[in-house]
This record gives sequence, structure tokens and C-alpha cells, in this order.
Amino acid sequence: MATVSTLTPGRIFGRGMQFPPRVGPDGKMQWSEGADNIRQAIYVTLMTRFHERINLPDFGANLGVLLFEPNTVTTRHLIETEIQRALSRWEPRVVVSSVDVQPDPTDPLAAIATITYRLVASQAVERVSVALALGS
Repeated sequence: MATVSTLTPGRIFGRGMQFPPRVGPDGKMQWSEGADNIRQAIYVTLMTRFHERINLPDFGANLGVLLFEPNTVTTRHLIETEIQRALSRWEPRVVVSSVDVQPDPTDPLAAIATITYRLVASQAVERVSVALALGS
């Protein structure tokens, strides 16, 4: 007789140290799993500059180099391209459906990237937005 294993979010989507790192009331590091773990991994990937990780020098989206670029259509298109490239390479648990980068309506020196993606394991559609500081 075959046994049925319970598929927890951690087994389906993975589990990792919570970001930002936190220590729980028991003094141990907190972990995230499921869709939250993926959302946190996306944020880490997007906010990591090239060469920040010694053993993975090309990990990340390298968006920090755009800090002083003007908030123009061209810059926002470059951000879309880099997000798509980074996530397709470094986050195999998702398929990116769209990346839309628009000027922040409350800050002329910022843009908001909205990423819509499908979780490979469950086919659920998720969305995350990330604010990015730009230049002039």
C-alpha cells in the first residue's frame, strides 16, 4: 500500500532564512516558506548588485547601478529588462508574466516595478511591487 505524503508549502516552494533576517522569541533564526519565501527571494535577487556575492559574482539584477540615472522611459525599460533577465536566471520557481515599471506618482526621483509571476509548483499567479530610487 502506497503512502500519501503531505505537501506543505515548504516542500512545494522551498524554505529559507527569512529576509530581512529575524531572530524569534526562542532565540533562533526565523525561516520563511511557501509563496512568502519566493517573494523574499525575488526581492533579494532584485536588490543585489553584481559582485556582492563572492561565489556568485553575476547574481542579482544590478539595479543599484541605476541609482543616479534619470527617471525616463528609457531607464524604466532598462529596469524591466534587467528584472526579467535576473528572475529568469536566478528564480526557477517562478515564470514571470510581466514586468511593468512606472514613475512613482508621489516621488519624481523614484519608480515602482510591478512583477506578475506564476508559481511553477502550483500555477498560482502572484504579484510583487518594488520601489526603486533613481536620479534626476
